[in-house]
Amino acid sequence: MADGRLLIVEDDPDDEALILRALKSAHVTNPIDIAHDGVEALAHIFGDAGPDAPIPPPPVVILLDLKLPKIDGLEVLRRLKSDPRSHHIPVVILTSSDEQEDIVRSYRLGVNSYVRKPVDFGRFSTKVAQLGLYWTLINQPFAEDRS
Repeated sequence: MADGRLLIVEDDPDDEALILRALKSAHVTNPIDIAHDGVEALAHIFGDAGPDAPIPPPPVVILLDLKLPKIDGLEVLRRLKSDPRSHHIPVVILTSSDEQEDIVRSYRLGVNSYVRKPVDFGRFSTKVAQLGLYWTLINQPFAEDRS
């Protein structure tokens, strides 16, 4: 299993609970951090560091909703992927939006995957479990050379 934390950026408490339950049932044991809006997500990644300061250890993957208060998911994605300190962090959009414009903009901004939340709990749980297992077990994470 990949070392490191997962970051879930989700403002809906019901979806947050479903995501956590699905990851737990898939035996994803990585620590999980939660941000409830775009401001919290960016603060979690960049901390209080200035624009040239190194960032804290990044999560192995960010599950990012698009419809967020304060700063929306597309703006969070844009900031993450445009900053050389965080552009390598895998970001998966996990959203209820199936708007073609959201999909296109997400990929143009550098998202690693775009997953639509199914309405059916069983399918939702299966998708989240598969995402968790892929990003924590199968995917080989970026390892920056700090020497």
